[in-house]
Amino acid sequence: MGRGNGDGKLSKNAVETVRCTNSARKNSTNAEPLDKPKSSKCKAVSKSLDYRNTLCEECRKGDGEDKMLLCDKCDKGYHMYCLCPVVVKVPTGKWICTQCSKHDKVKVKEFPLVQTKIIDFFHIQKPGLVASSNDFQKPKKRGSKLVVTKKRRRLLPFVPTQDLDRRLKQMASLATALTSARVQFSDELTYMCGMAPRSSNRAALEKGGMQVMSKEDKAALDICKTMTSRGECPPLLVVYDSKEGFTVEADSNIKDLTIITEYTGDVDYLCKRENDDGDCMMTLLMTGHRSKNLVICPDKRGNIARFINGINNHTP
Repeated sequence: MGRGNGDGKLSKNAVETVRCTNSARKNSTNAEPLDKPKSSKCKAVSKSLDYRNTLCEECRKGDGEDKMLLCDKCDKGYHMYCLCPVVVKVPTGKWICTQCSKHDKVKVKEFPLVQTKIIDFFHIQKPGLVASSNDFQKPKKRGSKLVVTKKRRRLLPFVPTQDLDRRLKQMASLATALTSARVQFSDELTYMCGMAPRSSNRAALEKGGMQVMSKEDKAALDICKTMTSRGECPPLLVVYDSKEGFTVEADSNIKDLTIITEYTGDVDYLCKRENDDGDCMMTLLMTGHRSKNLVICPDKRGNIARFINGINNHTP
């Protein structure tokens, strides 16, 4: 048992022992009682610091020990389901609560508002062009029919900001977020060696069948891809929030059913990524066979889609 040093403080060995027990508890969803440590390194625990009586700082309850996270800085407890946003998986390694993270400001290096650097970063082909109104034409009406059919709502291509300086700021905000997250920009699905091959992503494998886009919607999607390759991005800004990290805000009004972007990144098998810490994976293909299901992992390559979430879409 670790002993005090006579002045009311714990000795160095006792402090290290408590920290070891704290980490062991945080990194296991099936945490065992402190009097039954998992390893020999955590046998001695100071009686003055008993984490079994830790209360959640949000709900002030001490139940749900297997879902309780302890901050590596202040040692306060938080239920995973009481945090905002909710933590769905026990983090590996160190974890810092939101109160402590406020004092540790994340240093985000702003991407320079230089057109040439932005062109190189996003591999823009023809910068500075503005989408022509002729790019997206509504299909011509045919002769009247006796049978009246219900009008289907079509997808719309995004309308890029006309102000070039403003558009550069929008792209720079995305470049800042990608650079900070150490993610390489990619506007396509990528198939890397050691991951799922391109041949594994086939629509015929989708359980229950795959929804097919209409010709009009496909045309709108192609226009969005063309505009993006020319440096005409959707009117979005990527901003940093102390609680949620990087999030996306609309920089102007966007109509309903407007195509913003496609989800891109590395394609891999779901069974290989089930224990990953990634918080931005997206389902790509569900085949009905566990070993053949695919996910998109934008942790190394991706676009603005990895920063989009639906938490604050309906709040001021």
